[in-house]
Amino acid sequence: MASKISLPDSRTLSYVLDETPKGGPIVLLSNSLCAPFGAWDHFVKMLNSNGFRTLRYDQVGHGQSSSPPELNTTFDSMAADVYALLQALNISSLHGWVGVSMGAAKGVCFVSKYPKIVRKLVICDTISASPVNLGGADVFGPRVVAAREVGHLEDAIQSTLDRWFGKAWLEENPKEADRVRNVMRGTTLDGFEACCHALRSSSFDLRPILKDVGSSVEDALCVVGEKDANLPQTMDEMREEIEAGFRASGKDNIIRLEVIKNAGHVCFIDGLEQFSEIVVRWLTKH
Repeated sequence: MASKISLPDSRTLSYVLDETPKGGPIVLLSNSLCAPFGAWDHFVKMLNSNGFRTLRYDQVGHGQSSSPPELNTTFDSMAADVYALLQALNISSLHGWVGVSMGAAKGVCFVSKYPKIVRKLVICDTISASPVNLGGADVFGPRVVAAREVGHLEDAIQSTLDRWFGKAWLEENPKEADRVRNVMRGTTLDGFEACCHALRSSSFDLRPILKDVGSSVEDALCVVGEKDANLPQTMDEMREEIEAGFRASGKDNIIRLEVIKNAGHVCFIDGLEQFSEIVVRWLTKH
C-alpha cells in the first residue's frame, strides 16, 4: 500500500518502504519513464528474500505522485524530490540505489548532488544526455505531441512495450506483458510530458558529472540489456568515465558492465533471473 509525503512545493510523492525483513539494509529502486513503481514487484521479492528492504517511489505524475503546474521538470528537481523523501522518512543513508533508464540517470545526478548518502550505485540502461546534447534528433517531444493529440497514453504505452521488449517477447509472455501494461497505465499525461521535458532538456547531460560518482559512493555497477540498441557500447564508455573518477578519488575499484543476455531496455523484467543474480550478489558483497 503506497504512502504519500507532501513536497516543499505542495506536490505529493507516493512511495512504499518495506517493513520486512526487519532491520534489513535499504535499497532504493528508481523507475523508467512511463513505469510507476509496481514495475519492480518481481525484483522486490528477490531483494526481500536476500535480506534487503526496498524503498520505491513514483516520480512526477506517475502512480499517485502529482505533477507541478508548470511541466518543467529536470533531473535536478527529481533528485531533490528523492532527497525530500529521505528526509521525511529520516533515512540518512541508503545501502544501494538501483535505477533503470531515467531512474539510473537520476541516480547519477542524485549522488553528485548529495554525496555520501548512497553506498552502492547500480546504473542500468541509460543514455548519458538528452538526444539533442548528444547531437541527435529530439525523440521525446514528438511522443508528447502525439499523446496530447489523442488525449491518452495507450498508443505510447504500446509503442514503448514494443521498443522495450520486442513483439516476440510480448507474444511469448502475455501474462507479464499485461502486468507491465497495467502498471504503465498509472502514468498521467502530465507526468509523461514532465518527465519527457527532463529527458529532452539541454540541462540533461551526465557526462560532466560521471567523474563525481567515484567520490560520492563506495562502489558502482553498470548493467545493460544485450538487445538495448547501442547502449551496450555507450554504457561501456560511461563505465570508463566512472572508473576514471574512482581513480581520481584515490580508489582502485574496477567498475564492471554486466550485459543481461536476451534482455532489452528494462532488463530487470525480461532478464529477471540473470539481473537478480548479478545485482543481488553485488549488493551483498562487503
